[in-house]
Amino acid sequence: MLSQSLTGLKIIDFTQIAAGPTCTMLLADLGADVIKVEAPSGDLGRTFVPVVDGQSVTFMSLNRNKRSITLDLKNDEHLAICLKLLREADVVVESFRPGVMQRLSLGYETLRKDNPRLIYCSVSAYGQTGPWRDKPGVDGVIQAVSGLMSVTGSPDTPPCKIQVPIVDIVTGYLATVSVLAAITQREVTGAGQHLDISMFGSAVSLQQSALSAYLADKIIPQRMGSAAPYAAPNEALRCSDGWIMVAAYQPARWKALCEIVGMPELLTDLRFIDLESRIAHRVELVQALESRMSMQSKLTWITALEAADIICAPINNYAEVVSAPPYIGADMEERIEHPSVGVISMPRSPLRSSGELPAARHPPPILGEHTREILLALGYSDTDMHRLFNFKLNNQQFAST
Repeated sequence: MLSQSLTGLKIIDFTQIAAGPTCTMLLADLGADVIKVEAPSGDLGRTFVPVVDGQSVTFMSLNRNKRSITLDLKNDEHLAICLKLLREADVVVESFRPGVMQRLSLGYETLRKDNPRLIYCSVSAYGQTGPWRDKPGVDGVIQAVSGLMSVTGSPDTPPCKIQVPIVDIVTGYLATVSVLAAITQREVTGAGQHLDISMFGSAVSLQQSALSAYLADKIIPQRMGSAAPYAAPNEALRCSDGWIMVAAYQPARWKALCEIVGMPELLTDLRFIDLESRIAHRVELVQALESRMSMQSKLTWITALEAADIICAPINNYAEVVSAPPYIGADMEERIEHPSVGVISMPRSPLRSSGELPAARHPPPILGEHTREILLALGYSDTDMHRLFNFKLNNQQFAST
């Protein structure tokens, strides 16, 4: 089963907020034992709203299947615990600014001396080298500087970011791909390596085709709303009760669309005679189509378009998404029993193999929830823990032995 493919792999997670936690969550979804090392104040993602019973939904959404240990890495004895964990780790994923892990004596060159098989993945805003390596960055700022925001939104609106943290998420996915490739390579060479994954590089990779087009013709693309610069019609079209997305730019589908909307004259209109002409006259094309489509409902048009094999779908809000057939049919939602929140519903892992329905092995952890069990496995006693931490975990003071 895919969800057991990394069973036995130990990953130490020094990441926060979204990009790094996405990577380690995916690795945990594949069966790895992910130990999340948090400062006593916790992952910054724990402070994000909305909050349910003291737990951030953002944090919970990106940290299933992990265990949490709280360590003050500026405390020498806590650092010694961390180093003991790292000596038996397969993978480290960290998302501090470049140089921070080195200052904590946790840099790759330091750790590889005791653990040459260690795969060390650094996730940062602009990478470990280069003139911007020390700059901080968050999803919206990277969307801006990478050009992604310049092509998002409508022509008559200010620059617009994609509302979901798409750069964070794709960075996490690319970090996961890199870690899996390094694991495969280690099977051949026996050696680990240092992986350098940047949010900026990830954002650029999202725009592979668009940037390639610019490099070829030097034409700066403009914001086009829902439209695709390479095809028309391939955009949102208004119906009487909302919007649908329609992709009918291939000749046979364009012909079928004209017939369905009752406007066969569009086929001989020189403005729309071929794909290049339709792209050039996109505004007039949309106006013509919507003059008819706005008279009927979304369901009416989708039914007719699908019967003619025209690619289309309603533009759903989240309430409509979670009640839509593809969401329900793919069983995309699972209910997780959380130790403080109770039962919570969240999107299920998309990683699955034939006949497999992945389910969370562990709920998102409470801050420091697994500190005691991790330290016991490392050989520490309750007396050691009481001396080293002197605070309560899970509302229970460490007992003396």
